[in-house]
Amino acid sequence: MFDTVKLDCRLSIMTDSKTSTGATSPRRRDGSLRKDLVEAGISILRDKGIEGLSLRECAARAGVSHAAPAYHFKNLTGLYTAISARGFELFSESMDAKRQEAGQDPRDQLLAICEGYLDFAVGHRELFLFMFSGQDMDPQNQDFDTVSSRAYQILSETCAPFVEAGTDPEEIELLVWSLVHGYTHLAMVNKKRPKHIGTALPLLPDLLRHLDFRNRT
Repeated sequence: MFDTVKLDCRLSIMTDSKTSTGATSPRRRDGSLRKDLVEAGISILRDKGIEGLSLRECAARAGVSHAAPAYHFKNLTGLYTAISARGFELFSESMDAKRQEAGQDPRDQLLAICEGYLDFAVGHRELFLFMFSGQDMDPQNQDFDTVSSRAYQILSETCAPFVEAGTDPEEIELLVWSLVHGYTHLAMVNKKRPKHIGTALPLLPDLLRHLDFRNRT
């Protein structure tokens, strides 16, 4: 009886270590499983939207046991937070890469981050919508705080040359953010990059000089 129980346990362990394709998948100690689960989640968002996103579905797509995500995420909120953090990381990289290509002119840099903003959103539509969907995130996840703050920091740095003396920098930052985010959502509705982006975004720096909500009553 005892030998039979031991044999059953060994068979259970061997079965649980198989992927959906039958290949052995030893427990990874280098953190790659967490990354794979996050990438699987992003893939599911792209294919099925948030309705198809679950810990079990991520495990299946990553080719691991349905219990494997529990080693990295205590619940679905933890997975949501990790996916969103990865999204903000890619989002920041898109804006910063465009800014680096733009040179030193503040107007060119402002246009560049707006283009990076739009490029990311059009190229990662479901992920972008998920990031700004208002889903509950894990407040104790420091990675999420760091990468999401970095995205806003890029906006803040690039808007700084357009902040006149005596003006609250946040006014300009929120104005630019609102304009490009609204324009981006129009692109989301069309599911493609707007054809007039080449003529509309370059007008943004001039628009900042003409809009002054502080003097409105």
